[in-house]
Amino acid sequence: MRSFSEEKRNGTIELLMTKPLTELQIIAGKYLAMIVLLVLTLIPTLTYYYTVYALGFPKGNLDIGGTWGSYIGLLFLGSAFAAIGLFVSSLTNNQIVSFIISVFLCGFFYFGFDFIYEFRFLGSFDLFVKSIGINEHYVSMSRGVIDTRDVLYFLSFITIFLLLTKISLERRKW
Repeated sequence: MRSFSEEKRNGTIELLMTKPLTELQIIAGKYLAMIVLLVLTLIPTLTYYYTVYALGFPKGNLDIGGTWGSYIGLLFLGSAFAAIGLFVSSLTNNQIVSFIISVFLCGFFYFGFDFIYEFRFLGSFDLFVKSIGINEHYVSMSRGVIDTRDVLYFLSFITIFLLLTKISLERRKW
């Protein structure tokens, strides 16, 4: 959440923007750093997978497809949340405000569309509203089925928020 908000608060955003880099390269660098951090936090959890696999009775009694689907889904879910955080960080100077807004937006995209779907007041659009939410696509992947619709959803979601971040940074030039 502090990627750009801390740069703005410290006044180093001007120094960063005067480098011979485009806004997209700066955004990509910060975003890839977030993804590397995400992967580094997921790697130690593989010990749980190995432990359950080795100690299960009989040995290997584990749904491997569901487990790896969940890992891939968590990678996409974390990547989407990182894109939201990067976008919100580009909007504000305060990292606490950035954190609160990011948590709200991530929660809305995860739970909000399912909550709207439960009211069933949109008629034939209810299922469409549910399919917009992140939870629907993550649950689909965590079953062990990596569908191209889910992958494209996450990739387009990430792309949209990274492009919104670019627009937000370009807006500072005016």
